[in-house]
Amino acid sequence: MLSPQETEARLRRQTDDREFGLAYGVAMPAETVNRTAPAPSRFRGPFTRWPRAADAALALAVFLATVFLMDGPGDAVSVRPIGDVQIGALPVFAVGAAALYWRRRHPLVVVGVAVAAWAVTLVGVDDKDMTGMVTLIALYSAGRYSTEDRWGRAGVAAAVLVVNVEGVTARAPWEEAAVYGTIAMFGVWYVGRRLRLRAERAAQSLRAQAAEAHRIVAEERTRIARELHDVVAHRVSLMTVQAGAARAVASEDLDGALRAMGAVEEAGRQALGELRHLLGVLRPEAGLDGLGPQPGLADLPRLVEQIRKAGVEVSLSADGAPAELPARVDLFAYRIVQEALTNVLKHAGPGAHAEVRLGTDGDAIVIDVLDDGRGPVPGPAAAKGHGIIGMRERALLLGGTLDAHPRPGGGFRVAAHLPTGGEPA
Repeated sequence: MLSPQETEARLRRQTDDREFGLAYGVAMPAETVNRTAPAPSRFRGPFTRWPRAADAALALAVFLATVFLMDGPGDAVSVRPIGDVQIGALPVFAVGAAALYWRRRHPLVVVGVAVAAWAVTLVGVDDKDMTGMVTLIALYSAGRYSTEDRWGRAGVAAAVLVVNVEGVTARAPWEEAAVYGTIAMFGVWYVGRRLRLRAERAAQSLRAQAAEAHRIVAEERTRIARELHDVVAHRVSLMTVQAGAARAVASEDLDGALRAMGAVEEAGRQALGELRHLLGVLRPEAGLDGLGPQPGLADLPRLVEQIRKAGVEVSLSADGAPAELPARVDLFAYRIVQEALTNVLKHAGPGAHAEVRLGTDGDAIVIDVLDDGRGPVPGPAAAKGHGIIGMRERALLLGGTLDAHPRPGGGFRVAAHLPTGGEPA
């Protein structure tokens, strides 16, 4: 068991290290952070850096290829003379190639357009073997960007059918078209599919790592909270002992009592500093607004005015509210009223009327928030949100109760009973 002083020292070291780790989304020791060099950036080609521009360039290049390239002798590719370009086939080539621009967003539609354009060229167009290139690219895109594998296989089957029909028309030996065409069409779709699955696995692995990092951070914060209890409890214990000593010697040794109270003041400042320092780690995403004083029931008039400006008429009756409340009771009471009025604004909408009543019942403060639900959505819709859960949790933490239910005549009511002692149930 470490002493409070050792715990403080260790906690300060771990806090500084952890703040660096939290900035990167994970909790890690400082020595690990220092040893970790930034990963080299991966090469990103034009299809990754500028996908739309690259796809537009691809569509243009494929269109030019289908127009000006053709199969030459010995399976070579030759350039088609300008005079041999068939003007009637240009619209078909243009539609098939232009569809590639949408190959990422609508890959299956692009496959359908490419196969249809290829099928059309089987009738009356010479030297049309290069039109199959559009279908090859479209099938790869379907495997790469579409998760509908069933329709992807259907696209492969349609492309294979066109290949076989082309072989039957004697444009190429049927056996060659059937074998090589089937392998090519299925192969490019399968390669795209494998790349997509690999990317999905990589993304899933990153999500799992992020979830693990968040879990580690949560565990670290929980552990810090336990250590925080030890450190602050030590300071508060010193304050209690020294305050007791000051009271005991006050009548006989005034200087000693003043020194003891000075020690109480110093211990209190140290405890407050520890709280601020460590709570900053426990809540690293808190903004500067969180550094100000917490609101209380004295701030209700300003809250009511804000709700009125949003379009909900609110009346406040706080004559029966106690003048002095413990800090957390004051804060929780304000938050309950704030959440209740927010629900009125959210669910009852502008045009509704709400009433806030504050009173006492023995050693408890009573909060009653009612609305008439005259807005576009009835007041009972507020029960569907998570705000009721949060309000009830605050009430239970103080040992109180909270009831939220629709009113018989329409609208909604939130009634809270909070002991002013603030003792948990």
